Formats: sequence, structure tokens, C-alpha cells
Amino acid sequence: MNDRLTAIHSSADYGYGISQEQRHKVLRNTYWLLALSLLPTVLGAWLGVATGITQSLRGGVGLIVFMVGAFGFMYAIEKTKNSAAGVPVLLAFTFFMGLMLSRLIGMVLGFKNGSELIMTAFAGTAGVFFVMASLASVIKRDLSGMGKWLMVGALVLMVGAVINVFVGSTAGMMAISVAAIGIFSAYMLSDLKQIPDGGETNYISATLSLYMDIFNVFQSLLALLGIMGGERE
Repeated sequence: MNDRLTAIHSSADYGYGISQEQRHKVLRNTYWLLALSLLPTVLGAWLGVATGITQSLRGGVGLIVFMVGAFGFMYAIEKTKNSAAGVPVLLAFTFFMGLMLSRLIGMVLGFKNGSELIMTAFAGTAGVFFVMASLASVIKRDLSGMGKWLMVGALVLMVGAVINVFVGSTAGMMAISVAAIGIFSAYMLSDLKQIPDGGETNYISATLSLYMDIFNVFQSLLALLGIMGGERE
């Protein structure tokens, strides 16, 4: 739950001068790259669970490793998004995120119904994405104004998550998970709407934003399911 990243979400000026064909191209490339980015995530998560490489990353140490790695990768993606290196850097980032996710997945797999919980979280996240994508395609209103309010909410959420790393409150974890699902679902709608509206013209940046939305919704939903529905042997 300490993995609340919001640096990539900023209110962009809408590019209404961009042609409809270009917008569709950005949307199409974003969806393809988003699907591709899930593969390194799965590989990283599998490697992390199989080797236990992230099990020692607890508390403050895990938080520091995550923050340095994630923000370092995001800085690199921002610098390379207009070059041929952009896609490989993004895919390396998603592999890293999979590794960071492996500790939570390993804990959930420790439950008797762990595999079912993971599949439920996956299905729930896919459902959220489908609903938000459907809404983004029919809503005519400009949603760019949501960005600043969501940013405030995400920053408050991140501070609460960092505090809870050291407090270790189960109730706090549940509250943060519920709030994160709501905030990043709304972010997902906003980010999906920006592409056809011309607010996002770079498919790598668009993929990064949507990937983080999906990652946070999945992680939060999985943590919530583990707390509420995990069955011990």
C-alpha cells in the first residue's frame, strides 16, 4: 500500500489541434503497449515469488528501495519517451513493479484460497478498466479539471500509506486500500478520457499513467481481499 505513485499525473493542456486520426493512433498504440507491459510485470512477480528476492524488503527499507527505483524509472521514461529507448525503459519499469508486487502476491499465496483471491483481484481490476473505458468513450464533458483534486487525494493517500508502513495498522491498511481503489479508478477515467480529447499525445506517457492506475487498483484490491477473505491453513 505504500506504492502510491502520483508523479506522472499532471493536468495537461488539452491539444485540440491534434487530428482525430492522430488521437486514434495514440489510443491504439497505448492499448497495445499497455497489454505488452503486463508481460514483464507477470514475469517480475513470478521471479520475485519463486526466488523470494523481495522478502527482505520490509518496512522502511522496502519503502526506500521502491521509491528510489520507481521514481528513477519514471524520470528515465520521461527523458526517453520521444526516443527509441522509451519502450524498453517502460518495460524495464514494469518488470521492476512486478518484482515489488511479488511480496504481496507471496503473502496472499500463503492463504489456502490465495490463487482464487489473485484471480478475483485480476477480474475486479479488469472490470474497473472496462467500466472506466466505456465511460470515457461516452462522456462528452472535459474531465481535465479532475486532475488537481485527484492529485491532492493521491498525495494524502501516499502520506497515509507511508505512515502505515511504520504503524502497521490493519484497519489503516483497509482504509487506504478502499480509498486507493476509488482514487485510481477516477484517475483511470481521467487518463483514458485525455487521449481521445487530445490531452495526451505521447503513447508512452499515456501507457505509464494507465499502467500505474491499473497497478494501484489491482494491488489495493488484492490487499483488501487478503485482509478480508484470506483463509489460513
